[in-house]
Amino acid sequence: MSMKIRLARGGSKKRPHYAIVASDSRMPRDGRFLEKLGTYNPLLAKDSEERIKMDVERVKHWLSQGAQPTDRVARFLEAAGLMAKTVRNNPKAAVPGKRMAELAKKKAARAEAPAEE
Repeated sequence: MSMKIRLARGGSKKRPHYAIVASDSRMPRDGRFLEKLGTYNPLLAKDSEERIKMDVERVKHWLSQGAQPTDRVARFLEAAGLMAKTVRNNPKAAVPGKRMAELAKKKAARAEAPAEE
């Protein structure tokens, strides 16, 4: 059984509240889970202690059992000092899409045209 430590969404529309859970990876996001490990409230300030609450001992237990944290939960664990920081690099993030590249090319051509006259 492949285990994940991930977020399960709760709360009402536009007022999210997440539970940090250990679950089977085949279960749906808000479906059945094995154990609730903590909570995450993204509406609170980033420096608030109430924003992320975790049962560190249980998280360590699930990690030792082979559970893989999702990207967001991995960041929480890195901040808590439970995991080593990983270097993240997405060089394509700043590259514009096809349409914006075409528009930029047209704009540059228009800017050069009056300068040549």
